[in-house]
Amino acid sequence: MLFTPFEIKETVDMFLRYKLDIRAITLGVSLLDCASASGVETRRRIREKLLKVAGPLVTTGRDIETEYGIPIINKRLSVTPIALIAGSSEDEDYTPYAQVLDEVATELGVDFVGGFSALVQKGFSTGDRRLVDSIPEALAATERICASVNVASTKSGINMNAVRRMGEVIKATAERTSDRDGLGCAKLVVFCNAPEDNPFMAGSFHGPGEGESCLNVGVSGPGVVKAALESHRTASFDELADVIKKTAFKITRMGQLVGMEAAKRLGVPFGILDLSLAPTPAVGDSVARILEEMGLETAGTHGTTAALAMLTDMIKKGGVMASTHVGGFSGAFIPVSEDEGMVAAVRSGAISLDKLEAMTCVCSVGLDMIALPGDTSVATIAAIIADEMAIGMVNHKTTAVRVIPVPGKKAGDWAEFGGLLGGAPIMAVNPAGSEDFIARGGRIPAPIHSFRN
Repeated sequence: MLFTPFEIKETVDMFLRYKLDIRAITLGVSLLDCASASGVETRRRIREKLLKVAGPLVTTGRDIETEYGIPIINKRLSVTPIALIAGSSEDEDYTPYAQVLDEVATELGVDFVGGFSALVQKGFSTGDRRLVDSIPEALAATERICASVNVASTKSGINMNAVRRMGEVIKATAERTSDRDGLGCAKLVVFCNAPEDNPFMAGSFHGPGEGESCLNVGVSGPGVVKAALESHRTASFDELADVIKKTAFKITRMGQLVGMEAAKRLGVPFGILDLSLAPTPAVGDSVARILEEMGLETAGTHGTTAALAMLTDMIKKGGVMASTHVGGFSGAFIPVSEDEGMVAAVRSGAISLDKLEAMTCVCSVGLDMIALPGDTSVATIAAIIADEMAIGMVNHKTTAVRVIPVPGKKAGDWAEFGGLLGGAPIMAVNPAGSEDFIARGGRIPAPIHSFRN
C-alpha cells in the first residue's frame, strides 16, 4: 500500500493533533473445547489455552505501536460466553471462572477480558441462570473482567423475566462496589441483538458462531472527524456527509492495516474492523462536539437526533468502502461519562435520559455509561432496559444498556469512575413507577417483520 507525502502528513496530524488511535485490538478465543464435568479441570484448561494462544498479544501490539507509530490503547481478550462453557460442570457459583480469567489477563498484561456472558433472549438454561446470579460477586472480585447478557433479539422478542433479573443484578453489582461509585456496573452491559464479533468492552464476547480464534480491531477518531468539519462550517448537509464519509474511509484504512498486520503476527485470521467513534473524557475527543460542529448550540437540543443519524450512517458508509470486513457496532457511541461534551450537556440541562433514549434509535449502541441515583428501584432500571430492548428489537439493530445506580448519591451529584471511563453527573429518572409492568414477566413477542424465512 503506497501513500503520497500529503497522505502521510495527514495521517501524522490525525495521531498527533486530533487524538486518532486504535482503541483496541481484541483477540477472540473459543473455549468450547475446555468444557468438562469438573469445574477445576475446565478452569485449568481455560488458563492453559489462553496462555498459549494469547501469550504474544500484548508484545505484538507494542511492537506494532513502535514500528508504525500508531497508538493502540487497549489489548483485550474475548472468550466464548462462560455460561456455555461452565454449564456442563457441577459448579453453582461461576465467580471462580471470572477469577481465573482475571488472573490470566493480569499475567499477560491484557487490559480487559470480555465473555463473562450469557445469551438468554428466549430463556434461561441452568448455566445461564448460574452465570447471571454470579455477576455481582464476579465483577466485585475482579479488576479486568467484563460481563454481558443478551436479553432480547428481533427474532425472539424480549425476555422480560431476564430484564427483571438484570435490574436486580445491576442493583446488586452497584452495592457490591459501592466504595467505588458502583464501578462494577461500568463493566456490565445488557443487550438486544448482541453482535458476536464486537471488540469493544464491556459487551465483547467470542460468539459460538465464530472460529477457533480471530483478531478484531476497534478504531476511534472523534477528534479527526470534528477537525474535518471545522473547515466546512457553511457547507450543506450533502457536503458534510461527504466529508464525514471520506474521513471515515481514511481512518478505517489505517485500522485495516494494523489489524491485518497484528493478525498475521499472531498467526490467527483477521476478524472484523469496528469503526466506532468511541469518545474519551479528554478534551478534543468528543462525539458531542462533532454534533455541535454541525451547527447545534449544544448536544441535546432539537436537531441532535438528526445530526447523530447522519454521522452514524456516514461513518458506516465510509468504513464499508475501506474494508470488506467491517463489523461489530461501527458508527457513533454516545456514552455520558466517557465524553466531556456529553457531560457538559447533561450539566447544562440540555440532555435528559429521555433525550438519550431518543438518540439511541440512530446511534451505534444505546444508553451507555449513565449514572443514576442510588435509590433508583429495580423496577425502574428494568423498565429502562425494556424500553431500550424494544428500540433494538423493532429496528433490527443492536441496542444496549450500561447504567450505574451510584449508591448513596442523588440527581445532580458527581460519580467518578476513573481512566477511560471518566466521571458523570447523576441523571434524574422518571419518578413514576413501573413495578406492575415489570412484575408481569413472560416474553414480549417478536415484531411481525421478524418473520423473514
